[in-house]
Amino acid sequence: MEITRVERHTVEELMANMRKVGMLTHPEAQVYEKSTIELPTLHTDEIAPAQRYVLACEIMKVRDLRWALREHGVDLFKLDGYVKIWLQGYDDPIDVLPPVIEESAEADGSVVKILNDGMHRVFLARMERSPIQVLYVANVPKEYPYYAFPLVDGWSGVEVVHDLPEGYIKKWHRIKNYK
Repeated sequence: MEITRVERHTVEELMANMRKVGMLTHPEAQVYEKSTIELPTLHTDEIAPAQRYVLACEIMKVRDLRWALREHGVDLFKLDGYVKIWLQGYDDPIDVLPPVIEESAEADGSVVKILNDGMHRVFLARMERSPIQVLYVANVPKEYPYYAFPLVDGWSGVEVVHDLPEGYIKKWHRIKNYK
C-alpha cells in the first residue's frame, strides 16, 4: 500500500463531523448531535464486539495501512483527530477515523462499550496487544440504539475467516431493517 499524501485533521474537526453523522436507514437523523463524544484510549478487553467475524484479508490490509501510515509519522492506533489519505492509483482520498464505540444499555442491566465501526482495526490492536484510541459516544438517544447486540461471548465469539459462507449470521440485529 503506497500512501502518496496525508492530510491531518484536528480533534475539533473530527467531533464537529461526528455530530453531523446520519444513519443508513435514517440519513436525516443526526444521532450524535447532542451526545457526549470523547477520544479516550481503551484496552480492547473494554470493547464489546457485535460482529462475529473478521476477514483475514481485511486484517492484512489494515496491518499494511498501519505500516504505511507509520512511514508518514501517523499512528493508526492514536490518530488524535483523523487523517485524509491518498493512495497511489486512486483518485479519491479516504478518511481514516478512530474506531467508533457507543455506550449501550442492555436489557440485563449491563452497560457495554459496543464496537460500532472499526472491527478490523480493533481486532488488529488486540492481536498486537495494543491499546487503541477510539471515538466514544455516550448519551445516544434511546430511540436510536446500536443496530446489533454485543456478542455474549465477547472476543472469544469472534472468528477469523477467509470468506463468509451462504447464510452466515454476521450480527444479531435488534430491530428489523434498521442500521
